[in-house]
Amino acid sequence: MHYSPETVYFIAYSRLSKSIPAGKLLDVVGVGLIIHQETGVIEDTSCTLLTDEAKLFLKDLIVGFNIHTHPIEELLDYVCSRYHGMSQKAVCVAIRDACERYIQWKNE
Repeated sequence: MHYSPETVYFIAYSRLSKSIPAGKLLDVVGVGLIIHQETGVIEDTSCTLLTDEAKLFLKDLIVGFNIHTHPIEELLDYVCSRYHGMSQKAVCVAIRDACERYIQWKNE
């Protein structure tokens, strides 16, 4: 996939609980967001989860969300209502942190 020069990439990590299978294999989950800086639309995403299905499912939930016109909480509520993996909390923390880093960068 080719990204336009107007896109930026932000990634954030969150610690996984050692009580879940993913936490025994990985210490953290990372969520990366490719955001069009002019429109605020998330154009692509990556996640360091274990299964391809979980990665694709989260991508489907996140891609298309507009950070400029909608509050981050709306995205987090949507993800939490649809994604019920054991790493849900860590994934949502990483999404929030990546979005907040983007907003902070955009406002500088």
